[in-house]
Amino acid sequence: MLRPIKTNADYEAALARAAELMDVENDSPEADELDVLATLIEAYEDKRFPMDLPSPAAAIRFRMEQQGLRVDDLVQMIGGSVGRATQVLSGEIDLTLPMIQALHEELGIPAEVLIQRRRDSRFVSADAK
Repeated sequence: MLRPIKTNADYEAALARAAELMDVENDSPEADELDVLATLIEAYEDKRFPMDLPSPAAAIRFRMEQQGLRVDDLVQMIGGSVGRATQVLSGEIDLTLPMIQALHEELGIPAEVLIQRRRDSRFVSADAK
């Protein structure tokens, strides 16, 4: 019987049942049960084991490493100097909108990752100057 996953014991039982159902035929009642179990398991994992987004700098470094890119390649994408690119890679500065757009287009990094501010960043409105 399907029921919400509320405890670690429920979670373990759901995983075990899902493992039993892995080889069932499509369009069967067991396949439907597996589909519902997968949804319940995913919801429990999202709630119990949330994953934070990577920092913009970590995401950029990861994608550059995947694509075999160097700092000079980053300079070409975002403009500026090697020093500025190094600051971006170290997370010392927040990204500007043009940087975010370029990195999203060139490296395919989700905008929601790139728009995050540094934890120590302080927003100052134009009116406060």
